[in-house]
Amino acid sequence: NVNVNDLHRGKAENGPNGVPKLMDLLDEPVPGVGTYEDFNTIDWVREKSKDRDRHREIATKSKESVLALMKSISDAFSGWLLMLLVGLMSGALAGGIDISAHWMTDLKEGVCLNGFWFNHEHCCWNSNETTFQERDKCPNWKSWAELIVGTNDGPFAYIMNYLMYVCWALLFSFLAVSLVRAFAPYACGSGIPEIKTILSGFIIRGYLGKWTLVIKTITLVLAVSSGLSLGKEGPLVHVACCCANILCHLFTKYRRNEAKRREVLSAAAAVGVSVAFGAPIGGVLFSLEEVSYYFPLKTLWRSFFAALVAAFTLRSINPFGNSRLVLFYVEFHSPWHLLELIPFVLLGIFGGIWGAFFIRANIAWCRRRKTTRLGHYPVLEVLVVTAVTALLAFPNSYTRMSTSELISELFNDCGLLDSSQLCNYANVSVTKSSSNALPDRPAGQDVYTAMWQLSLALVFKMLITVVTFGMKVPSGLFIPSMAVGAIAGRLLGVGMEQLAYYHHDWVIFRGWCSPGADCITPGLYAMVGAAACLGGVTRMTVSLVVIMFELTGGLEYIVPLMAATMTSKWVADALGREGIYEAHIRLNGYPFLEPKEEFSHKTLAMDVMRPRRSDPPLSVITQDGMSVEDVESLIAETSYSGFPVVVSHESQRLVGFVQRRDLVISIENARQRQEGVVSASRIFFTEYTPPQPPNSPPPLKLRGIMDLSPFTVTDHTAMDIVVDIFRKLGLRQCLVTHNGRLLGIITKKDILKHMAQMANRDPDSILFN
Repeated sequence: NVNVNDLHRGKAENGPNGVPKLMDLLDEPVPGVGTYEDFNTIDWVREKSKDRDRHREIATKSKESVLALMKSISDAFSGWLLMLLVGLMSGALAGGIDISAHWMTDLKEGVCLNGFWFNHEHCCWNSNETTFQERDKCPNWKSWAELIVGTNDGPFAYIMNYLMYVCWALLFSFLAVSLVRAFAPYACGSGIPEIKTILSGFIIRGYLGKWTLVIKTITLVLAVSSGLSLGKEGPLVHVACCCANILCHLFTKYRRNEAKRREVLSAAAAVGVSVAFGAPIGGVLFSLEEVSYYFPLKTLWRSFFAALVAAFTLRSINPFGNSRLVLFYVEFHSPWHLLELIPFVLLGIFGGIWGAFFIRANIAWCRRRKTTRLGHYPVLEVLVVTAVTALLAFPNSYTRMSTSELISELFNDCGLLDSSQLCNYANVSVTKSSSNALPDRPAGQDVYTAMWQLSLALVFKMLITVVTFGMKVPSGLFIPSMAVGAIAGRLLGVGMEQLAYYHHDWVIFRGWCSPGADCITPGLYAMVGAAACLGGVTRMTVSLVVIMFELTGGLEYIVPLMAATMTSKWVADALGREGIYEAHIRLNGYPFLEPKEEFSHKTLAMDVMRPRRSDPPLSVITQDGMSVEDVESLIAETSYSGFPVVVSHESQRLVGFVQRRDLVISIENARQRQEGVVSASRIFFTEYTPPQPPNSPPPLKLRGIMDLSPFTVTDHTAMDIVVDIFRKLGLRQCLVTHNGRLLGIITKKDILKHMAQMANRDPDSILFN
């Protein structure tokens, strides 16, 4: 289909000797070359070498003029400036989320007459009639029953409060799920599995965009306030990464380079945990241990700085009104004894078993949601779960309060002035009134009631969290897991305390627990249990211990925390290899090469590469023998993301590799900008163009878009080495040769499918390239 006009135009453009003028695409870069399609994996090697070239260019220019020197300084400074902005923005958003969630949670129970924007605590702060004994009762705060019925006592008032509680919960969750469905489907869930996948080099366009950020922030407040069993920690990591991604567009260095942008996102994950828990160092360690794929030292320093800025911002907003960064600040007075490590290790075992059970149950439920009709009705599902949660939660005061308040109460050490049910011990005459620590005392009637209620709350939380995590609303996992562990720990702690009180002559208590001493701190057991359960679900170790002691300020209790966390990891790993985030990555079929998983099978590169023996031969492009039409039909017939370039079909000697997207963009660009390029024009990947016969249309030189150093392995390379190369260098594909001849290609997806097959899983569950 060469038309005559094209040929004439080709002639008109001939140079002085009748040789067509060549336009080398290296002269000026084509916009779009070197970028990636959605749902593709980036090529880390290519991105990093691009960045090194840019750096070298800036460094050589900076010696020439003062302006260029200033540019190079601003380029070096831009990373730190970006971190500062990410920290400020995430800190501000987290403060806003905390304050609004607190207010809306209280709105389910009543309203403040001074101004409806005050939450319960602030409302009673300003009141002069509040007594210390009844500090949460004040005339300005009215429950819904008082407003509607006029009294807060009697069955009718109770039913009224119950009804309002359920209605508000349903309203909040309905708003949350509708906003997610209508504006940003990516805003649901925790976000950490996807961020792990994105950091390993995958591209999900829009996952970290501005709509996702706006909707996630609003719906997170709604979801947490609705009383569902979910936390805001995971989603805050997603929010911080959205901030980072949006701010990256202000700096060309990060806008144009996918690998550089991922370094910033690693730091943003640290910021997310820093503002979620007020634990800046824990955040950096979390990013390093749990989320990041590639974490150079520079990123470590930048994460540290960004987490510091974010924590500082949050502290200046002071969302909890206690001028502390954390919600669960505790002060325990008594040291722990060596023999207490036995119950701590038991808590670790409980945490590990619960973690493994939770992952299995949750994945089974999510798989059900994916494969059955359940998945077609996300709004209905959220409403049903909210209704069940609210109906069951209201009668029990421990499930009615927000989960973070519950954890805070469970961590609390009973002092002289505590009015909570958990602290209602039978009074023993207190001799040493100087400190706030009280001796172990017999439990009063209220404590037994509280134990019953907590046991019911434990069962309720364990079951309802399985169904809640993974619904179409933003949902974190940290707080519910911690609540389960804290309840179990507090129950064990009170049991130990009563044992020590009544049987202080037993062997285990003899010598360190004399009567009248404060031996056992139930709050500490709650803290250790919380760490154990969270460790069992997420399989974090170092970062978890640091987060826990930053969260509670309990520095002396690092050893009990470490013992429980390590035990829970061992037990959970024995029952199931992967943590909740890895399990969700696998459930969704993301192409994530797990760095922790060993490849133990004795297969070779030739067993995994495509084409297989029965397949048609490998689609290749020759370096000088193909026309534009041939290449375009090759692109139309196949769906591969790139093609090897060989010397000729006979020799199959490898020259380089060219990406499909770059080919398409370059050919389109040449047709628009270069005169005379038609379907019959020849494409050259060689350095010099051989002389063309007269009257032929001008050729197209595409050597500039070819990767001249593709990674190759021989066909007898062991597969575990290939997997290692893919992991450590972040490759997209690797070519297989035999005696220098090209045999086939291995992509990241081929490796994942092979690993799935070896583990007796369905290889087609890996969905994306």
